[in-house]
Amino acid sequence: MNFEDKKKESGDRSLKRIEEALKAFQDLGAEDSPFDQLFPRLKSHYDSLEEHEKEGLFRGLIEQIEVKKAEIDPLAEAFLKCEQDDPRWASLLADFRNRAYSPRLSLFRKISRSPGGLKFLLDFRGDLLSIRRHSRLDLDPLDSDIIFLFEMLFQEGFIYLEEITLDSAYKQIELIKNRDLVHPMASIEEMGQRLGKDRRCFALYHRLLPYEPIIFIEVALTDGLVRNISQIMAGAGSRKARVDTAIFYSINNTQNGLAGLGLGKILIGRVVDYVRHENEKLKNFATLSPVPGFRKRYLEPLLEEKDEDFSLRHTDVISFFSKKGIGKVMERAGEGERDPLLFNRALLSILSDESWAGEEELKNVLRSPLVKIAYHYIANEKNRQDKPLNTVASFHLGNGATVSERNVNFLANPSERGLRESCGIMVNYIYTSNWLSQARRSLRWFDRVEMRGLFGRRT
Repeated sequence: MNFEDKKKESGDRSLKRIEEALKAFQDLGAEDSPFDQLFPRLKSHYDSLEEHEKEGLFRGLIEQIEVKKAEIDPLAEAFLKCEQDDPRWASLLADFRNRAYSPRLSLFRKISRSPGGLKFLLDFRGDLLSIRRHSRLDLDPLDSDIIFLFEMLFQEGFIYLEEITLDSAYKQIELIKNRDLVHPMASIEEMGQRLGKDRRCFALYHRLLPYEPIIFIEVALTDGLVRNISQIMAGAGSRKARVDTAIFYSINNTQNGLAGLGLGKILIGRVVDYVRHENEKLKNFATLSPVPGFRKRYLEPLLEEKDEDFSLRHTDVISFFSKKGIGKVMERAGEGERDPLLFNRALLSILSDESWAGEEELKNVLRSPLVKIAYHYIANEKNRQDKPLNTVASFHLGNGATVSERNVNFLANPSERGLRESCGIMVNYIYTSNWLSQARRSLRWFDRVEMRGLFGRRT
């Protein structure tokens, strides 16, 4: 068998797997289908698909499980001819809504009611979001159906807060330890150091997923604003006479399928209520956040003159440096002529060797320019949806936090990872009293039963 024949055979097998998976979805969506038998088959087919095959399945779900135009044409025609003051208007409108209801949404609702169904849908949307980043297909109709369902499922009465303590189940502590991608831990003992009187951890759970948190947050209770991660990590366990600030230093979404649903804001709001209930002296709430992508996806492309998508241009970088600073950078990089046209190349050379963070003279030269450039990145660089280009900034600023240049902290994380990701820079996003008032209003739907559970620790 030659190469072309093998390629065709492989393509035929792939197409067959997609068709089998699509038929499993269609069979499950049929009225009065034996759900208990069909869902395991559907899940088995889906789990066996490769990424490109899942993209083909998504396309099939959009094209083949959809309202047929012929089914709504007569109703749409009557609807368009009817005036709004006609007594039939409300009835026609209701009928139109019912007829236009997405059959995919009905299918997803059916799946969500099955044991393991919600977890399947979370993973399904996680795959959808991952594939959508590079797909040429318009996958928004499929995503909209799942979002509509999740917005109903992940709201009041379905999600609840629990504190993770040293008394929590070992599996819960281990799961949190393994899922912390902001400040990864090497051992379970390190996780234990983050659980105590001044280092706390809280997680949101869904009642259909009681053993797996959907999002969690780690909090340090401190005296004043903390600007360096070493103060949080090294200071764990020390009892302070005065505590007036809660620092959120690690927030992790454990389910990629819940991206964009605003659960982080709910989590922060509930945690604020929790810790303020315990200690009325807590007045300040802020984060100590990383700036992922600042070096590799922003600063280095600028210095390499690949700045097509940025508001800052590569020719602007030198303007952040004093004349003396420019000379030091050129000298340190071995550019004897000190030609400003070579400045970006010289700066890139310095930052590519992380030893600069241990040299006092270089730190003094780079401190102010890097802080100013990082602040510009956080506050001014936007994506196509006019949201902050940096995902962490988008999350916190979208939640209502504020940030200023004085909240950008130089070499706040001088670890190898911190230097590689953001030249060691971290940011305090400030949650103000106005935000706290708004958050309190948004949490009024807590019922008394939920509040009693909120303030009781897990045993």
